[in-house]
Amino acid sequence: MSMMTELARVRHGAPLNAKMRIGGEHVGGDRTLDVHNPYTGAVVGTVPRATAEEIRRAFAIARAYRPTLTRYQRHEVCRRTADLIRARTEAISDLISAECGIGKKDSRYEVGRACDVFTFAGNAALQDDGQVFSCDLTPHGKSRKVYTLREPLLGVISAITPFNHPLNQVAHKVAPAIATNNRMVLKPTEKTPLSALVLADILYEAGLPPEMFQVVTGDPGEIADEMLVNPDIDLVTFTGGVTVGKYIAAKAVYKRQVLELGGNDPIIVMEDADLDEAAALAAAGSYRNSGQRCTAVKRMLVHEQVADAFVERLVARTRAWTYGDPMDDTLEMGTVIDEAAARSFEARVNDAVARGARLLVGNERRGALYSPTVLDHVDPEMDVVRTETFGPVSPVIRFRDIDHAIAIANGTAYGLSSAVCTNRLDYVTRFVTELNVGTVNVREVPGYRLELTPFGGIKDSGLGYKEGVQEAMKSFTNTKTYSLPW
Repeated sequence: MSMMTELARVRHGAPLNAKMRIGGEHVGGDRTLDVHNPYTGAVVGTVPRATAEEIRRAFAIARAYRPTLTRYQRHEVCRRTADLIRARTEAISDLISAECGIGKKDSRYEVGRACDVFTFAGNAALQDDGQVFSCDLTPHGKSRKVYTLREPLLGVISAITPFNHPLNQVAHKVAPAIATNNRMVLKPTEKTPLSALVLADILYEAGLPPEMFQVVTGDPGEIADEMLVNPDIDLVTFTGGVTVGKYIAAKAVYKRQVLELGGNDPIIVMEDADLDEAAALAAAGSYRNSGQRCTAVKRMLVHEQVADAFVERLVARTRAWTYGDPMDDTLEMGTVIDEAAARSFEARVNDAVARGARLLVGNERRGALYSPTVLDHVDPEMDVVRTETFGPVSPVIRFRDIDHAIAIANGTAYGLSSAVCTNRLDYVTRFVTELNVGTVNVREVPGYRLELTPFGGIKDSGLGYKEGVQEAMKSFTNTKTYSLPW
């Protein structure tokens, strides 16, 4: 029985007994890991604790399989997948909220985004990706034409995904792989593996050959290296923390790598900004998904002329941001991933206050439940802003002028995204030119994007390679060039 048929039990607290998806089989075993609900502490489900030998088997199956899906068939698999996910929105949303603790408003939104990913990938599969070059362009040219085409990788894609978007992060890996006729072995984080297993069942129902997408689960201490060094792997795609990303870069060595490694994204509020709009963007950018997004607002840089007025508006919005039981869809926010994460945010805020920052609202914790929090008069060297605080904390840093703002924004190891609140074109031009990030969004949150558009960072946020459906399809293919007389 697939997990999809059991999802109705999740809302009533019945645990799922999940199995891995290897070569078309649902594989279990005596060794298991429990998946806990961050809010209640109850077991949401159990998953197998794979061995390295089982990982090798999955890669061998994938390497031996040669996909033959036409462009139209790939389009249809993606289209059907989007339709099936959309038809089961509530059940899948329940599972996401149960295993990772985000509120129902956020988990429903995630389901919708995953549908977009498969829709875009399906449409992209129908587009011809070749180019044509005439060769008689120089005095020594010939009457020939050079053509290019994109082919799937010879080996297998190894994908590793994090907890904060347990459905959509997986969709961003597998949908471009399907669109390019590739094979993928996925290891979702052990904290939130259930959504990935449900998605695998949906993909098989939509017509995807199981050999093209297999899901393995387990303890990263036992199996992570096999996901990086297995000889059948051509490319490793990873979304997660900097420390693990740099370990992957060192371990996988010659294999191609697409690493999306988090951020420390600022929202910059200039003296001419609409402060109501800026405060609304700052609160939503900081608290949506419990602040657990690589593109969440992690630092609020505000011009000193308008800082008091901005902070007053931000505090009002923060106090109005309701949080609690993730299954209560009248609330704005659920929990963070676990109590350890909540304790780390509490400690960072306490450290900032001890060093001179002012706590204006929040810093209340109960288990994995952590309140939206505002800190004012934060120094850029405080840990709460110097490194990534992956939770619903809004630290306000005051600056003198645009030069000061740019220096602060660029003054961390990260370079993923940013937001700018201003109506002045000269300011916008400087920010777009001088911020060392992958994205600059004007009068929008740092995380705004389409699932289709290029996304990724530089510095400790990534190697400069982009995700998003179109860019991932490029990463997942080899370009072949050939020429003919013409």
